[in-house]
Amino acid sequence: MIANIAVLFFSAALAAPTPCASLKSISLPNTTITLAESVAAGTFTPPTPQAGGGQRGGQPAALPVPAFCRVAATLRPSSDSEIDMEVWMPENWNGKFQFVGGGGWAGVISYPALAAALQEGYATASTDTGHKGGNANFAIGHSEKVIDFAYRAVHESTLKAKTIMTTFYDRGPRLSYWNGCSTGGRQGLMEAQRYPDDFDAIIAGAPANYQTHLHAWDLSVSVPVLKDPSSAVSAPKLTALNKAVIGACDAKDGVKDGLLNEPRTCKFDPAALLCKAGDSDSCLTAPQLDSVKRMYAPAKTKAGEIVFPGKEPGSETGWNVISGGAQAPPGVSLGSFQVAYDNLNWDWRSFDFDRDLKIVDEKVGTIINAINPDLSAFKARGGKLILYHGWNDTAISPGNTVNY
Repeated sequence: MIANIAVLFFSAALAAPTPCASLKSISLPNTTITLAESVAAGTFTPPTPQAGGGQRGGQPAALPVPAFCRVAATLRPSSDSEIDMEVWMPENWNGKFQFVGGGGWAGVISYPALAAALQEGYATASTDTGHKGGNANFAIGHSEKVIDFAYRAVHESTLKAKTIMTTFYDRGPRLSYWNGCSTGGRQGLMEAQRYPDDFDAIIAGAPANYQTHLHAWDLSVSVPVLKDPSSAVSAPKLTALNKAVIGACDAKDGVKDGLLNEPRTCKFDPAALLCKAGDSDSCLTAPQLDSVKRMYAPAKTKAGEIVFPGKEPGSETGWNVISGGAQAPPGVSLGSFQVAYDNLNWDWRSFDFDRDLKIVDEKVGTIINAINPDLSAFKARGGKLILYHGWNDTAISPGNTVNY
């Protein structure tokens, strides 16, 4: 009986967290707590993104949430750092922590991902990685902010989030997880490589971990189309190409279901669609065929070194990078070269694959790329890693994940 009463008292103590508002006054190194508020169960409407900086406009959608404590903070680990983060802690906590990753050049708090993790009972956190906006403008002339984006913001935010949780719940998380895709996948691999003690398990989806090579590949296929619009492949033509690929290779995996479960076995030759009697939406002109071949092929240096793999058969309908209508290469990819040359006005028309790859690897890749295959420290501490990548990914070639 006495033991049962003791257990009840202990459970009650665990269930009585520190008042949320009092977290505003806690002291953390290089950190200012800017907000600590209780949010009732119902819906949460994220703050409207700041105008400019490449942000999408419009009012964000309301997100369903359980009751939680919301803490916002600004971290300044360097004299030029301005890292915003949020920590959301549910009343009914499952005892675990899930940090959610970003995408592209980040620049926002991932509110929908925070709400999703919160609904599953996780205490959760997100960071804008030290800047506002979805492009690389922040990095020009700000080398410390590049470091923040590359790895420091996530690591510092992780440490601060755990301390805030421990203060609020009077105990730390029993397990800490990372969950991110694309840039979030790169961030997860960076954590495993640089800071193996931060997380017990990491989910890294479609990681953009070889960022500089990915962006060099993007320019290698987009710049020729921008210079020669006749080589652009329209959406109807890409659909026709996809239908031909599926028709030729669908049954190779043993099931005819409209999907290529192992696209690497598909050896379809797009030259079969070369226009023979005039142009149409069901065929490819010679310049368009060249564009298609570049999409499938790995990017190589003049010496023949493979730099980044091409797209897989079956993904053709998403090849917007060669479909025409753009005025410049994808802004996300252009950003790496703007940072490398410290110049927002860097002229992509002058792009030289070998020369510019060397520069971007030296100036940006050494900081941002997360390509170290040595995960022994993460393994030694019992860390678990899940890597996943869709074969039809049209942003990041799945072969990159296979190669890693």
